[in-house]
Amino acid sequence: MSGVRVAVVGYGVIGKRVADAVAAQPDMELAGICDVSADHRIRVAVDRGATLFAAADPERTRMQLAGLPVQGVLSDLLAEVDVAVDCTPKRVAATNREAYRAHGVRAIFQGGESHDLTGHSFVAQANFASARGLRSTRVVSCNTTATVRVLHALSPLHIRRARGVLIRRATDPWESHLGGIMNTIVPEPHIPSHQSVDANTILEGMDIVTMACKVSQTLSHLHYWWLDLERNADRDQVIDLLRRAPRIALLEASAGLGALNAVLELTRDLGRPRGDLWEVALWHDVVHVSGSEVFLCHQVDNQAIVVPENIDAVRALMDICDGAASIERTNAAMGIDRW
Repeated sequence: MSGVRVAVVGYGVIGKRVADAVAAQPDMELAGICDVSADHRIRVAVDRGATLFAAADPERTRMQLAGLPVQGVLSDLLAEVDVAVDCTPKRVAATNREAYRAHGVRAIFQGGESHDLTGHSFVAQANFASARGLRSTRVVSCNTTATVRVLHALSPLHIRRARGVLIRRATDPWESHLGGIMNTIVPEPHIPSHQSVDANTILEGMDIVTMACKVSQTLSHLHYWWLDLERNADRDQVIDLLRRAPRIALLEASAGLGALNAVLELTRDLGRPRGDLWEVALWHDVVHVSGSEVFLCHQVDNQAIVVPENIDAVRALMDICDGAASIERTNAAMGIDRW
């Protein structure tokens, strides 16, 4: 095994997927995973060959008492790696930043942290170049990642205004028994919602406004977008730009894929790990263009969409290659273009 040595810190919904994606890359090595838990997720990881580290001594003791082969603590892992991908819960990652700095380890944070933590936010197709050689970056949230992918793909049409309605799932499926909402819709109280503010950290200067609400389902998110262009366009132009984007999948609702559950069933039929949808799933036959107005609808899998971005961020920080080459490598290793 050779290549960039990567630590995954936090082995939850995102972390376990990032760890698998790192292990699949020919130019990376998963040096270890670090967590605070001794539950079934960690046991599965160890059974699959992951090298386990604890966040600190109390967690190491708990893991040892549970019979897990813990190799050390976070500082021991950081002494062996080039890059840490921090997938710990919101606001926890910021407390790890000084440890990464002290060990001279480059760090990738997730969208739950603020842009100010790193001063750079990342979506591979939009701003890979500005992340090359940095000490840290932040992969934006699932909804922001989807927003940036779609709006960046259509930016050659000269978007004057972009307005989005985000219908968000209430919680992750694995913890829906712990909370979430039932038989209601919960509007987010602020307009614009944070996703458009976040998107502007990457698509600087674009006029983007989002509104959002939570609904009582756990499958994935749904976005509706209205784009006002500076000049008229035709539908073929829009479809062509979307088709050429590296992580947007154009689907036909009329082909039996007219609902969130049907699209996720397709990913399972394709043999995707965990049934993950890494792309923005955008309905080709819902795209409508009228003069300078474009109307779109797409699906976002919040457990999966940011995973390839984390892989590309590793290459960007290590300055291994350009963005197009990294996206191609990641897509090939993960099977992202197989539909």
